Amino acid sequence: MPDQPRREPGHAWFAGVELEGVTDVIDVRDQPERLREPGWWVVVEEFDGRVRAWRFAERTDPVDAGVHEPVEAEWRSSLSHADYVAAVDEIRARILEGDVYQANLCRMLEADVPDEPNARALAKVLERGNPAPFGGGIHVPGQAWVVCASPELFLRIGGGMVTSAPIKGTASSRSGLSEKDRAENVMITDLVRNDLQHVCVPGTVEVTTLLGVEEHPGLVHLVSTVQGQLAPQVAESDRMWEHLLDATYPPGSVSGAPKSSALRIIGELEPAARGPYCGAFGWVHVDDDGSTTAELAVAIRTFWWADGVLRFGTGAGITWGSEAEAEWAETQLKAARLVGLASGTLDR
Repeated sequence: MPDQPRREPGHAWFAGVELEGVTDVIDVRDQPERLREPGWWVVVEEFDGRVRAWRFAERTDPVDAGVHEPVEAEWRSSLSHADYVAAVDEIRARILEGDVYQANLCRMLEADVPDEPNARALAKVLERGNPAPFGGGIHVPGQAWVVCASPELFLRIGGGMVTSAPIKGTASSRSGLSEKDRAENVMITDLVRNDLQHVCVPGTVEVTTLLGVEEHPGLVHLVSTVQGQLAPQVAESDRMWEHLLDATYPPGSVSGAPKSSALRIIGELEPAARGPYCGAFGWVHVDDDGSTTAELAVAIRTFWWADGVLRFGTGAGITWGSEAEAEWAETQLKAARLVGLASGTLDR
């Protein structure tokens, strides 16, 4: 029998997909060509740009998730109410000066959880109480612990096409969506369209849905969809993922416009690193013939655990039309249901 690849503990899951046993872990920025090797890969990209991928040994039947132990510790925020409001006002001042048009301002919620939580059990609680189209998770002991309940598509690859579906505009009901939300969505959709043009055949990038409304537990979002045909020099390249990430990362909906200015302002105003939050999370499948399908979410509504701390990020897009108190309330709305489920204070 041929030698079997070394297999380390680890599992990952997405809708209809369960993966077990890690055979490889790579830094995608250093070795993008390896993400063209056959198998099931799970990708975690942090907001600051670090990208890792784990190749799993096999696809398996669903496993017993176990029981989630509710988080009992108090959650603390990296930005207080007053600090967040002040940061919104600062971004609006930068907009007035012409530095930026929109910037996404986030804060990190943290709770002390000394013992590593059961990631699969928390994911099951979220699946029941807050089902999400791009939900999933990964647990590789000592390397990765992420539970994602994202409603937002970052990149889908398949059939020679690339698709992205940015979310901008959030309210508790359809009637709460405002002109500010619509303007913000159009701005970021145009940014995503421009990003995809760098890796697509000229003339093929199109907005297939503009300002669609999606309903999720406890809130609604404005979602637009952009797609294009991958350029042959990208789709056929061993370094396809390098080209894709260079063109599109970080996601426009969680950075701002223009990206370079928004990222600089985010770095000045946010006191805590985002980690995997607002990064990318999802799966890549490569067939033996090299054909690739992939689905990466924008890692919003995402928990991650490290060094005895469970973290969850929440944020809002700031434009000239923003009202600071309303933006703070939006961050509360986005966090309330998922943090409540994790803490056992919300009915499932």
